[in-house]
Amino acid sequence: MSLEFGLMNEIQVPRPWREDQEYETYKQIIAQAILADEVGWDSFWTVEHHFLAEFSHCSAPESLYPYIAAKTDNIRIGHGVRLLPFPYNHPVRVAEAAATLDLVCDGRLEFGTGRSVSWDELAGFGIDPKETRGMWEEALEVVVGSWTEDVFSYDGKYFNLPPRHVIPKPRQKPHPPLWCASTGPEAHELAGRKGIGLLSLTLLVPLEELKNRIDLYRGGIAAATPVGKFINDRAATFTLVHCAETTKEAQATAAEAFVWYIKNALTILTSVARQVPAVNPGNGAGSEREEIGAYEYLRAFLDFDPDLITMDYLAENNLVIAGDPDYCIERVRMYEEVGIDLFLPMMQLYDIPHDKVMRSIRLFGEHVMPAFKKEASVRASASS
Repeated sequence: MSLEFGLMNEIQVPRPWREDQEYETYKQIIAQAILADEVGWDSFWTVEHHFLAEFSHCSAPESLYPYIAAKTDNIRIGHGVRLLPFPYNHPVRVAEAAATLDLVCDGRLEFGTGRSVSWDELAGFGIDPKETRGMWEEALEVVVGSWTEDVFSYDGKYFNLPPRHVIPKPRQKPHPPLWCASTGPEAHELAGRKGIGLLSLTLLVPLEELKNRIDLYRGGIAAATPVGKFINDRAATFTLVHCAETTKEAQATAAEAFVWYIKNALTILTSVARQVPAVNPGNGAGSEREEIGAYEYLRAFLDFDPDLITMDYLAENNLVIAGDPDYCIERVRMYEEVGIDLFLPMMQLYDIPHDKVMRSIRLFGEHVMPAFKKEASVRASASS
């Protein structure tokens, strides 16, 4: 099986804002999805974020996807991800909306889920960080049951539903592939144990550590008790990518945008750890802090010096990819070697001009992706 490629998007709208800038950005995102479909990308993904001005203006992906579905023919459409804790979304409404989307896109939905990692989003919706893991687990059960049972009921800690016909049902049977966004090591293993696809949305994680986390996922899959009706054993990861005719041009175009993204993402990723109060702030034990459940792993990022983040640092540590098609092939192969099944380049970043993003999508689709499809074909022929 060949490595697959999905175009990942945060939908960024940097300041200074001008009139119609959000409108223009959404039109550009749609054009990028259409082009990706035309040149053979496997899937198109966007996030669900709230309140993250500039960084992500994608708060309602369920409204964007049907339009993209109507404008494309083959590309699969991925929630990367749908936030499951309430009151972000009630799981019954999630099931209804996703099933409807799967119908109108002819069964092209990839259903990624997550619980959110930013303080602005969690606190904005009044969600206790310590409860998000449990909410996500219950909500995922509700979604699967709603899709697969004629009459479904649920009695849990966070969600209760009397017997009801939850309609419509998705086109894909028994249901669309399930995925889970994972940033910490524990979540990688948990995704495997639940038998769902891994969206390893890691930041500042070198390839060696990424391999360790993929191995944790594979170990979980080996002992999976699937929450869905089948095991989706695919592992995906994302990184920032810009492809141009020359490596010099690609790195010059991408440098400021890559650094801007990583620094802002680091601030967002550490926000819960920074906001939860210290246990004994007045007696010299300021580093001793209240437990934040499944977010504890984020405390390690508090010690990372953002001044270290330069384009040279990111490139030298294989944390981003900016180069000509041959350079991109070489770097993507490193991700393939650590066990990735789906590679998710993010190309619409900060102030990179739309025409250069479109060129990057085309070059990647026409020159980088075919190299991996060809290699997979050769391997298949040799083993037959």
